[in-house]
Amino acid sequence: MSERPKITADSIRAMKARGQKIPALTTYDYPTTRILDEAGVPLLLVGDSLGMVVLGYPDTTHVTMEEMEHHVRAAARAKPRGLLGADLPYRAYDTVEMALANARRLVAAGAEAVKAEGGAEIQEQVRAIVGAGIPFIGHLGMLPQHVLEEGGYRVKGKVEAEKQKLFGDARALVDAGAFCIVLELVTAPVARELTAALAVPTIGIGSGRECDGQILVTPDLIGMYPWVTLKHVRPKVNAAEQIRAGVKEWMNDMQTPG
Repeated sequence: MSERPKITADSIRAMKARGQKIPALTTYDYPTTRILDEAGVPLLLVGDSLGMVVLGYPDTTHVTMEEMEHHVRAAARAKPRGLLGADLPYRAYDTVEMALANARRLVAAGAEAVKAEGGAEIQEQVRAIVGAGIPFIGHLGMLPQHVLEEGGYRVKGKVEAEKQKLFGDARALVDAGAFCIVLELVTAPVARELTAALAVPTIGIGSGRECDGQILVTPDLIGMYPWVTLKHVRPKVNAAEQIRAGVKEWMNDMQTPG
């Protein structure tokens, strides 16, 4: 069997041109990255969602650059064929200088692309990152790093002003050089329109089925974070229950005379 070729940002863009759906999943460590890569996932993201599903924080605003670097290094040791992206954490890209310096830190840790939240307001940061040769993933719609100022997680695009802002922000990101854009909790009709209008792929999460690709937080997909139920995720595996059952069986075995 021939070896799977290395996926690049250009590979991801080409998938849209071919009409090929783009699966993407989060990863935070070596074994998960290796397993997801062996399954053939083309886009892997060390997401700042690790704040909640790995580190137990209440939201992503607590995640630091040092924590992101730590998890990127772990994931990168799997040497995935898929493209390995990483989130710039909260307040790590407030200025152009910060954005470029911190993007370079993630690349030094092993990331092959970086992602940040926002549109026109971070256009110059995106230009600087892309200008330095670092592929950039955009993120529009519900922005988890803004959860405190917005007072919760809200679906975006329900009113015309939100729709127009999404289109303006998407154009700003594309103009700055983003090679794909995550759309999180955007109404399905608006996500569909954006997908048709943009030259770069859209990667949806809770934004309907008509984006060019879909991304999920892996623990949600495999039932490894059972304390939260999400409308847009139907777990394919009940890993938490399997682990509980396996541990209980092992403990019972200990009590059984050999």
